[in-house]
Amino acid sequence: MLHAVIMAGGSGTRFWPLSRTARPKQLLDLAGGRTMIQATVDRLGNLAPAERTWIITNRSLASAIAEQLPQLARERIVGEPCKRDTAPAVGLSALLVAASDADATLVVMPSDHLIEPAAAFQAALQQAAAMVEERPQTLVTFGIKPTHPAESFGYIERGKASGRREPPDSAAYEVARFREKPARSVAEQYLASGNFYWNSGIFVWKAKTILAALAKFEPAIYERLVAIGAAIGKPDFEPTLDREFTAIRGKSIDFAVMEHYQPVVVIEAPFTWDDVGSWQALARARGVDDAGNTAVGKHLGIRTSGSIIRTTPDHLIVTLGLKDTIVVHTEGATLVADKSQEEAIREVVKALEERGWREFL
Repeated sequence: MLHAVIMAGGSGTRFWPLSRTARPKQLLDLAGGRTMIQATVDRLGNLAPAERTWIITNRSLASAIAEQLPQLARERIVGEPCKRDTAPAVGLSALLVAASDADATLVVMPSDHLIEPAAAFQAALQQAAAMVEERPQTLVTFGIKPTHPAESFGYIERGKASGRREPPDSAAYEVARFREKPARSVAEQYLASGNFYWNSGIFVWKAKTILAALAKFEPAIYERLVAIGAAIGKPDFEPTLDREFTAIRGKSIDFAVMEHYQPVVVIEAPFTWDDVGSWQALARARGVDDAGNTAVGKHLGIRTSGSIIRTTPDHLIVTLGLKDTIVVHTEGATLVADKSQEEAIREVVKALEERGWREFL
């Protein structure tokens, strides 16, 4: 059966001051209507019902996520004792699912991406799951056709076509190589070649296959995971998880497995995808007015263009003569930034930490 594993441990610092330690990006309503994690669960439809949906997150966020996802049993929301990147989280989720379904197929995805339409996403998951059922040793990922030479995404270089393509299936290829975030000149070459995809960070595989891959390529991580797995369903699970997981040296699943494993297949995503990685994603998600502004909340703009305004319904923001500016008002903190300086928001968070102003984090 297909089980969904949603990775929800990120901090989303680029959305400060709206995103805070206790309320990171995945718990925010950025695209409109639902929070990012709620929309991620909704998108699965009937492919993975509540009893087959798992959330892997920071322990400090588990209660807040449970409030947003009341349809999930509390034991389906697993709190890691500390951050150890995605490889240990993937292994932990595979162990938890395999404990009750030894032949489980997993779809592993981030909690904070914007994907539309849901029907196309579900069709792609069904294609990937069928591929994994037919070839259980295969790891499948989804590639996004690049629209510009992005420097902030990892890339996947495709190889030859993988098997026969039958409608309505999307094109699928063997992965030739994973590439790290490139310099702009290299990203331009990737875009021009037509043989590269953005790495979506969405995967489909058998639980037993990814565990075997971790055992082969990351035995030190796997050894700790085996100790955790032996305690599943026992009274000492929590202390075992704390002890063994904390002892793991963190690594991403891309570095740990995907860059070394064969065969890996990339399916060309038939859906639109946005990692909602910065405030400028609001313009893509919510659209712009005639002056190129995106405003959420009460805003009066005079001679203002190309700007992003985020406030509350009861707090008016007036902008006069601004261009290409980000203004975000929250209780206790307000951000005013040039759009070209958006990547430096992480520096703001670091500076607040250094000053000990933790009440603003």
